[in-house]
Amino acid sequence: MQKFTVHEGVAVPLDSANIDTDQIIPKQFLLAVSRKGFGKHLFHDWRYLDEAETKLNPEFNLNKPEYQGATILVARDNFGNGSSREHAPWALMDYGFKAVIAPSFAMIFNNNALGNGLLPLRLKEDEVDQLFKVLTEKPGTTIRISLEDMTVDCAGLHFTFTLDEFRRHCLLEGLDAISLTLLHDKEIRAY
Repeated sequence: MQKFTVHEGVAVPLDSANIDTDQIIPKQFLLAVSRKGFGKHLFHDWRYLDEAETKLNPEFNLNKPEYQGATILVARDNFGNGSSREHAPWALMDYGFKAVIAPSFAMIFNNNALGNGLLPLRLKEDEVDQLFKVLTEKPGTTIRISLEDMTVDCAGLHFTFTLDEFRRHCLLEGLDAISLTLLHDKEIRAY
């Protein structure tokens, strides 16, 4: 897992609440257990006008030129609800996202994201509203997230956030469950 300390990138607004994991990565694409290759199917039903994924929907923000290369997704309440598929954070990360900002996340999605190095960052609803205003008025705007300082900065806006200290430590150090276990390699071998 890569370390997450400070990240600055283009943010794309996705003005929807209750985005479920089947919208993030539809079930027909869950044919592998490798973390790679899911990004091209991210938000399939919204991004494409055809099943073959040859015709992009020009109205969907991820397809607009000003949001190309976006690494931060801003959404509404209850992001990642639905099934417990770990493929959802895999698809977001494979597409290039490093963080998702929303007022709330489904618990299982939240845990899967943190376990894979994707930061689910909670801000207050009015703070997310302010971000949406900036991102829609000035497409292509960047957001700077500091996990070290627990801050979010965007076009003069400054917010703070909280994260469980253990999860924060794991992200800062790039430690997933296997890496955490391997920290005790000597003791495990001795046992």
